[in-house]
Amino acid sequence: MNKDIATPSRTKEILQKYGFSFKKSLGQNFLTEPNILQKIVATAEIDDQTNVIEVGPGIGALTEHLARAAHQVLAFEIDDRLIPVLADTLSPYDNIKVVHNDILKVDLNQETAYFDQKGPIKVVANLPYYITTPIMMHILESELAVDEMVVMMQREVADRISAKPGTKAYGSLSIAVQYYMEATTAFIVPKTVFIPQPNVDSAILRLVRRETPAVEVTNEKEFFKLTKSAFVLRRKTLWNNLLNTYGKDDATKAWLEASLQQAEIDPKRRGETLSLAEFARLSNALEQNK
Repeated sequence: MNKDIATPSRTKEILQKYGFSFKKSLGQNFLTEPNILQKIVATAEIDDQTNVIEVGPGIGALTEHLARAAHQVLAFEIDDRLIPVLADTLSPYDNIKVVHNDILKVDLNQETAYFDQKGPIKVVANLPYYITTPIMMHILESELAVDEMVVMMQREVADRISAKPGTKAYGSLSIAVQYYMEATTAFIVPKTVFIPQPNVDSAILRLVRRETPAVEVTNEKEFFKLTKSAFVLRRKTLWNNLLNTYGKDDATKAWLEASLQQAEIDPKRRGETLSLAEFARLSNALEQNK
């Protein structure tokens, strides 16, 4: 067995060998604790039938743990300085393909043609903090059938994603992710196990795709527009936020009033008190009354 990339000494050795310096703009923090990496792989329940997508492999610390357990690994790395590093550190493994590209710009269906057998596709990654949400939404909204995501992110973002209605953390992000997936926080990762050390602790979030979306809506695009609008000004009532988004003319007001009444939702409530089911009822009423 090769010596783990993720030990502090091996990480430093690799960084020195390549004269690598961290780019703050890319949110680079490398994990230096192999036990945590094993725990991530175990949380994702990866076996030799699983195909894995990784985002931001860095120097390959998590990638090698994934390669040891999975059938194949497809990793997307945006930083061209890391491509030769990964070619070196991951050379013992023949079931990894590193794509030098921005995950937000690739056609995931096209890229996953690399997987040579049909098996569950799981996303496992230590996501760059500054772009966690766009990456997750890009994957969820793509046509790729991702069965599960086990991703590391800032603890606060994980709390927002798994938040329940009526809590301070609950918002349009909670709804967008929970519409597609069931979200649970698996465990917390202390900031002390990273080079360089971030300012906050991280959390491993486990997201399992629902067989069908959490609620039934007649127009998904409008449903997400509505949920975003309800949180634009968190301290304002639902009514004020809706006027803000949809307009204040008499016809719009009448349309909003009729729809709220039909959905049996008090316009004086705040967006954060509405459940997914209530947002779906309102969205469907808005569509029906157009």
